[in-house]
This record gives sequence, structure tokens and C-alpha cells, in this order.
Amino acid sequence: MLNYELDDVNGILTVTPEGPLEARDFEQLAQAVDPWIERHGHLHGLMIRAEAFPGWRDFAALISHFRFVRDHHQRIARVAAVTDNSFLAVAPQIARHFVDAELRHFAFHDKAPALAWLKQAAE
Repeated sequence: MLNYELDDVNGILTVTPEGPLEARDFEQLAQAVDPWIERHGHLHGLMIRAEAFPGWRDFAALISHFRFVRDHHQRIARVAAVTDNSFLAVAPQIARHFVDAELRHFAFHDKAPALAWLKQAAE
């Protein structure tokens, strides 16, 4: 399950996984953000906030996740990984090789500094 909130004013999407990710999570996420991107050209920021990485429910969910990244990574200016989970903490270092967005890791308790950094992309 993937909860999300789109800050329409600042163009920042916050996603919070709360259980194994499913293919429909990424379909719903795309339906929520694609109209905003169409109107504004890109998202200023994406915050991924998770205490732990829940994994994917099945292979279809993994493929759906990769498709979402492929279809959206060029339309997101900054990505903040807000987590203390070791897998998610190193993900920005790995993802730098595959995405255009500027990536940064923040500790789980540093949500406010992460949000401030994302908002700078909107200025």
C-alpha cells in the first residue's frame, strides 16, 4: 500500500509506503500526479518517507514501480529519501545513475529539512 499527498501549491508529492507495494498503487499515483504535471510541466519535488522498505507484493508490482519511475523521472526536479532504513538510504546513490532528478537522503526525523530542500526547487 502506498499513501500519497500532493501539495498542489508547491508541486511536491509525498509518498509513504505502508505495506507491500502493489501494481495498482502506481496506477493510482500516476492518475493523481499526471494531470498536475500536464498543467505545470514537472513536479518540483518528491519525498519518499518510510521507516522501512515494505517490498513489493509481487512481480507485477515491481514492474509497475519501474514503469512509473521510467515515465516520470525526467519530470521531477528533486527527490528526498526520508528514512533511516539502510536500503532506502543508499537508494539515492544507486538511483543517480538512472534518473535525472537531484537526489538526497535525510534521516527519518528530518522531514522538515527535507521539505525545505524540496521547496527550494520551486523558487
